Amino acid sequence: MRFLEGVRVLDLTHVYAGPFCAHQLGAMGAEVIKIEAPDKPDMTRAEGADAGGNARGYGLGYQAHAGGKKSLLLDLKAPEGQAVFAKLVASADVVVQNYTSHCLEDLGLLPEQLAQHNPKLIYCMLSGFGRTGPKANDPAYDNVIQAFSGMMASNGTQDSGPVRIGPPVVDYGTGLQAAMAISSALFARERIGQGAVIDVSMLDAALMLMSANVVGCQATGQAPRPNGNRDKEYACYGAYETAEGTLMVGAYTNAQAADLMAALGDEARAEAIAATPRAALGERVAEDEAWLEARLKEKTAAEWEDLLNAAHVPAARVRYIEETLQEAQLTGRAVLQDVGNDLRLPGAGFIAGEATPVVNNAAPEAGADSRAVLEGLGLEAGEIEALIRKGISA
Repeated sequence: MRFLEGVRVLDLTHVYAGPFCAHQLGAMGAEVIKIEAPDKPDMTRAEGADAGGNARGYGLGYQAHAGGKKSLLLDLKAPEGQAVFAKLVASADVVVQNYTSHCLEDLGLLPEQLAQHNPKLIYCMLSGFGRTGPKANDPAYDNVIQAFSGMMASNGTQDSGPVRIGPPVVDYGTGLQAAMAISSALFARERIGQGAVIDVSMLDAALMLMSANVVGCQATGQAPRPNGNRDKEYACYGAYETAEGTLMVGAYTNAQAADLMAALGDEARAEAIAATPRAALGERVAEDEAWLEARLKEKTAAEWEDLLNAAHVPAARVRYIEETLQEAQLTGRAVLQDVGNDLRLPGAGFIAGEATPVVNNAAPEAGADSRAVLEGLGLEAGEIEALIRKGISA
């Protein structure tokens, strides 16, 4: 039995952070019903590398975070749609949404309004800056929060200046933070019988993802400067070109750095670095980097990875994702799951025996489960047909 089986989640989110949160809950066993407006579905249905899928509302940007969910098309602006939603809320455990504040008021989706239908509801809001503070109503996307939070300015090189991190790490970090908060609230509700209102901010999540940088800046008064693929203090913690390919070496501790030098055939250098006080390692950087640059040119990155890993030195050849997806290391792990459509969707990043997350099915087409969900609420066939005829559902 997965951890969240028996939990019903109403997913009123769009784009990445919110859908990823609900996707995580679904992989952990929750029944997730994605609710979209018939005339304005999630914009990611038209996003991604597959032009054909985009055209029919089944874009890869949507599929990535919708596996295992059900799809209900419902117009929440219409009184009839609001009445149906009230029944859904009464039957649910969690509502997660990332609407703007004015939309919540217009649609009657404020937490105190939904609590009238279900006092024990777990209500989670995701937004760029949170629901309080001077920027509470300002819009944001991952790249904007990377810029505002200082994350972008800490990435890149001295020559390049600030560089946006490619994958939407703030979106995903926010989604994970929200999923953790919801799971914690569900656990607390089992003990005290109360619902909860959760306010998750992309900015807050970004700062959480940079905890060491945040603390270091406060202590020194200076923000970390970008160093690219090298570390200004530790020569053995960085990327080097090889005879073929780039190798990232992660020999962070003195002991690991000594093991690295020994594995590369220089016992004297290994002994010297092992005996160097941590605070003085920066004095060795130029010399050690020059030696590593020359030595690592003698073999390929793949060869060095195998050799160094065998010596218990953290190192990896820099790969493109298509290479990583073919690695035997992923076989038997839970993170990639076959859902059809020639896709393996990420489930969740952990294994827990019989509770291991599972993505039960591919992302649903828009409205694929509308009739089944409405019937489950007790609506008669005539009532459902009337909703469809009026465009309130589909």
